[in-house]
Amino acid sequence: MEREDFLKDLKDKKHQWDFIIIGGGATGLGVAADAVTRGYKTLLLEQSDFAKGTSSRSTKLVHGGVRYLQKGDVALVREALRERGYLLRNAPHLVKNQRFIISNYRWWEKPFYTIGLTFYDLLSGRMSLGRSLPMSRSSVIKSIPQIVRKGLKGGVVYHDGQFDDSRLAVNLMQTAIEKGATVVNYTKVIQLLKSPDGQVSGVVAVDELDGTQFTAEGKCIVNATGIFVDSIIRMDNPEEKPMVRPSQGVHLVVDRSFLGGDDAIMVPKTSDGRVLFGVPWHSRVIIGTTDVPVKEFVLEPRALDEEVDFILETAGRYLEKKPQRSDVLCVFAGLRPLAAPRHDKDGAKTQEISRSHKMLVSPSGLVTITGGKWTTYRKMAEDTVNAGIRAKKLPFRPCRTRDLKIHGWYENPDRTNRMYIYGSDLDELMQMQKENPEWAEKLNGESDFTAGEVIWAVRKEMARTVDDVLARRVRVLYLDARLSISLAPAVAGIMARELGRDKEWIRQQVEEYTNLASGYVMS
Repeated sequence: MEREDFLKDLKDKKHQWDFIIIGGGATGLGVAADAVTRGYKTLLLEQSDFAKGTSSRSTKLVHGGVRYLQKGDVALVREALRERGYLLRNAPHLVKNQRFIISNYRWWEKPFYTIGLTFYDLLSGRMSLGRSLPMSRSSVIKSIPQIVRKGLKGGVVYHDGQFDDSRLAVNLMQTAIEKGATVVNYTKVIQLLKSPDGQVSGVVAVDELDGTQFTAEGKCIVNATGIFVDSIIRMDNPEEKPMVRPSQGVHLVVDRSFLGGDDAIMVPKTSDGRVLFGVPWHSRVIIGTTDVPVKEFVLEPRALDEEVDFILETAGRYLEKKPQRSDVLCVFAGLRPLAAPRHDKDGAKTQEISRSHKMLVSPSGLVTITGGKWTTYRKMAEDTVNAGIRAKKLPFRPCRTRDLKIHGWYENPDRTNRMYIYGSDLDELMQMQKENPEWAEKLNGESDFTAGEVIWAVRKEMARTVDDVLARRVRVLYLDARLSISLAPAVAGIMARELGRDKEWIRQQVEEYTNLASGYVMS
């Protein structure tokens, strides 16, 4: 079914849902997949596009979190490493084993990091991706040709996961739908319904694309809205204290030549107490991240100049080819929904707040899940559904997602082909382009992306705006923001034909996307 079919069904028929999930990021989509595969009647509503917020703005890592081990959070690391193994097994078309190198410039660093990372390996148990080992100076230079050589003593290599975040979100959406869930984007919850005894019993939602409203009734309502969880909590209880402390993380995207190889680098201690990564991703390298407290919750956060300067300056200490502002192809910011301790009085620095997830079940039965990270989305979903079952006394059914193959599952994809991200869908997409040769044409002379990919995004992946396609389906925005702006008119034209839109829609879409993407271009 397409988005419009789902909405017609929601507006025309009265359903009694077991789970209504508010929020279509990593956590909400995970909850939908978990609930529906247990046999519960499941509805998910997302106010914008899937993974529009934090879930498309990560460092693209599926990892245990080496820095959490430094802080002594062994339980969180062990859980994340186990989940990393499940994700690699369940979505091998999007998740891969990535080598990371820590370059050493002082004599004690090699034994120190080798011992620490060996413990990291041990925590992963049978799901280890490879041993952490010391490296000679020449081996480090061979693996990272652009590493700073002056004073280089050697290094340590370890293994973690790397992935494409919003592509995984799209595939989770498809998985949930295939298993029987109703999942809709651009549908905003504006009110919670309550039964006479004060229990949350449903939602009022508005279709953001046509302005119509509808109600949906359900036994368990899940608030999985990430940085916006407090706004849903206040719908339930206006007196409730904020649950989330927002922290901004910024990343810079540069050409792959700044590392010079296929391996990633990790700087274990930056001047602000974080770690810094330089990670190959598609045809680029992502460098980041920062950790800056912010006060505003917005869908389109913007990088601060000092964050950009910090990343460039820190990366420049470790790379011979020092990235400059003019080298940055995309700068993007994401807001982490950190679950601050309830006793915290804004005293804790954001990097000191645990990345473990937090659950809250209100007296009215609203289940709120926040915190965590992409790597542990599946466990967060399992815990959330279990909490909902207990809170609403639903018949218990066991979780089935540990071995759930995610849509697109394809073992050993050819990663030299940029279209590997489509996994098992690639053959159908290529056949579609073969039968319609004009769909195989490139969108413009600078890009390899085709008209067929836009049509696929609309028909198969619920894309409804130019931003949906260029930012979260084909990822051009994050690979080269300026290039993505040049593609917007062609994408809007193709989408208009598919969706039955007019020239005014095309003009508006191009204008909106250009304004949005300009914020990702380094000034």
